[in-house]
Amino acid sequence: MAVSSLGIGSGLDLNGLLTNLMQAEQQPLLALQKKEASFQARISALGSLKGALSSLQTSAQGFIPSTGQTAANKYAAFKASVADTSIATASVSTGAVAGNYSLEVSALAQSHRLTSPDNTDIAGKAALTAGLAAGGTLKIELGALTGTSPALAFTADGARELNVTVAAGATLENVRDAINAAATDGRVSATIVNGTNGQQLVLSSNKTGTANVMKLSGVGGLDFDPAGAGSGTLSQAAANGGQSAADAAFKLNGIAATSSSNTVSGVLDGVTLSLLKTNVGTPTNLTVTKDSTTALTTTINSFVKAYNDATKLMKDLGLYDATTKKAGALQGDSALRGAQGQVRSFLQTAAGGTSAYQTLSDIGVSLEKDGTLKLDSTKLSKAVEADYAGVTNLVSTVGTAFKNGLEGLVGTSGNITAATDSANRLIKDLGKRQSALLDRLAQVESRYRKQFSALDSLVANMNKTSNYLTQQLANLPGASSN
Repeated sequence: MAVSSLGIGSGLDLNGLLTNLMQAEQQPLLALQKKEASFQARISALGSLKGALSSLQTSAQGFIPSTGQTAANKYAAFKASVADTSIATASVSTGAVAGNYSLEVSALAQSHRLTSPDNTDIAGKAALTAGLAAGGTLKIELGALTGTSPALAFTADGARELNVTVAAGATLENVRDAINAAATDGRVSATIVNGTNGQQLVLSSNKTGTANVMKLSGVGGLDFDPAGAGSGTLSQAAANGGQSAADAAFKLNGIAATSSSNTVSGVLDGVTLSLLKTNVGTPTNLTVTKDSTTALTTTINSFVKAYNDATKLMKDLGLYDATTKKAGALQGDSALRGAQGQVRSFLQTAAGGTSAYQTLSDIGVSLEKDGTLKLDSTKLSKAVEADYAGVTNLVSTVGTAFKNGLEGLVGTSGNITAATDSANRLIKDLGKRQSALLDRLAQVESRYRKQFSALDSLVANMNKTSNYLTQQLANLPGASSN
């Protein structure tokens, strides 16, 4: 720590002298700090390099099929379309096969809906009034309706049965609320419609198809049996606001099929149909097409971008600008040179086998003069058309080579990781050496201060003695005449 009073006794610039001496003493410390800064810059540059190569590795991994998937299946994409989208729409999933189909929808699936009698149904209204006055336990059963009218059979699903308490003297609103409170999973729902012929309770099944039919019993005026020709005070007749349950019915290439839902899967491999409207007598076309190029082109373009990004970064890190006389952060660095060489070598990976498409250049991925890659989509499409299996096998092989090869650079024991760890160790060692130098400089400065303080006192005393002698000599007889 500097002492501002140093030199005040002697009049000498001892503070300035001390500062100059300490600046000279600090040169080794400044050299260590400069070296540490260079290592920090190298670590930052290695981090950027590792990030770019890791992105390239991730992109290359996109070439590799997942477990249980073949290279050919990875890039095969299917699309389904319906010529008249007002009739149906279609989507595809695993297992789809290209083809053309005639689609004719004769019936849509619909849910079961029951309504209570209105004021025009005198007998039904009387039965409902009496039933509500008496109350009881309303049993709502859901199940499957089979056969054809009038020989219909109902099979209840015990797991979906509801038992609803209807208090004596309940209103239709009370019944509605009790049903909705009991059907917490929404398997059925009840509402009230206030029409011109009075109030009606409407009870609906939440699922379509003949596997979701309702049967009601236990409370007079709220009964319905779907078996046989269907009977009860409640009605499923469309004229009364009701609706009978029905399965969807359609034909694919003349082959009849049914579904309990208008969303149909499992009838055509890998295709899900959403039926929207009937078209009896006027079939529409369902087309399933295979697209072998789009997904592959997208994946290759992603790889090309990642490769070019990594190539540009490596070039910038190792560049020396003669005009500005500035070098890249890893100019001349062995880790960078090794990475550049290995990445270029991975491009030469050959597919093997008998296919004519052995390297990336064969399918339109060319190496430009500046070291970047460029994809010729036309050449790729022709290669895919000529030998789809060979192209996908090549891409998978190259992806594996890049993934495994780059692991030797960016993995936990890779070259770039090792170089970064080495730089960190050197920085740690430099830190220890700087701490030792700082301790020594403190001791040197302390010694200089003691010496300068002693010199300051000595010169001050000498000045004091000189002034005294000058004064005494001036007072001697005859001194003033000289």
